[in-house]
Order: sequence, then C-alpha cells, then structure tokens
Amino acid sequence: MPHSFGTRARTRHMFAKKFRQKGPIHLSQYMMSIKVGDYVDIFADPAVHKGMPHKHYHGRTGIVFNVTKSAVGVRVNKLVNGRILEKRIHVRIEHVRKSKCQKEILARKVANEAAKAEAAKTGVQVNLKRSPKQPRAGYFLAAPGEHGEDITTIQPIPHSNLI
Repeated sequence: MPHSFGTRARTRHMFAKKFRQKGPIHLSQYMMSIKVGDYVDIFADPAVHKGMPHKHYHGRTGIVFNVTKSAVGVRVNKLVNGRILEKRIHVRIEHVRKSKCQKEILARKVANEAAKAEAAKTGVQVNLKRSPKQPRAGYFLAAPGEHGEDITTIQPIPHSNLI
C-alpha cells in the first residue's frame, strides 16, 4: 500500500482520549480567562475537530499574542532544518491549557522579594542566587572496638558432605 502523509497521519494515540476521560468538554474550558502574554500548552482535544492544531504543535508551549471570540493566537517555536522559527498559529480555546512552566519562577521571585525585604529590615546580606546541589559533608567512622565494644570475628563453617 502507498504510504500516507496526511495531516493526521500517525496520530492514533496522540488524538485519542484517555480511559474514562471521554465525553463532552467541561464548560470551565470555555470560561478559562486567557490574556495576551500568557503561557499556554497546546493540547489538541480530539472531540473537537474545528480549530485543531497540526500534530506537530501538540504538547508544545507558546505565548499568546492574540485573543479572539473563540480562539487564541499562539507564538510557538518550531525546529526547521536546524534553525528555530517562531510560528504564529491560531488555535481554538478547546485545544489550549494554561501552562505551569512559569510557576516555579514566579514562586522563586516572590520568595526572593520576601528575603530581600527581610534582609533590608535586619541588615544581613542574603544570597538570592540558585546554587547546584552541594556534595554531602564529610564525617569520620568510629573504628570497631574503639569505645570498648567487643569485636566479633566470623569464621566460615568447614564444608561437610550432607549426603
């Protein structure tokens, strides 16, 4: 048979709903507030064919540049022949989720501001830079028999034929 190169080729599992996740879309998906500049994950909902993104963009994260009545415009990076191009695509709201990629950065920013305010109040200098995991601190093992405990010597039992 000839090989097919359709728009939805090789998307058998990608565009299939998970077990017990089938059914109509929740209204909260339509009521989701998205503003220009928000980070969103493009995740195609197979129940809605209208406004579905191409399979390449499924699972990608982008930044919203336009909001319309029923869709959002998203800027996504795409690798094409070794160079990264910024693609601008419009996707219906059903195929978009708010991204959690900035959650850790924003939490760290809030913690840093609190630490800076505390440092300004107390006058103690604080380091706000992230540092990699340091090696564990060294320690000395107590030698056996050092504190008066008995040293047990284990001897192997000589081989005996049990037959």
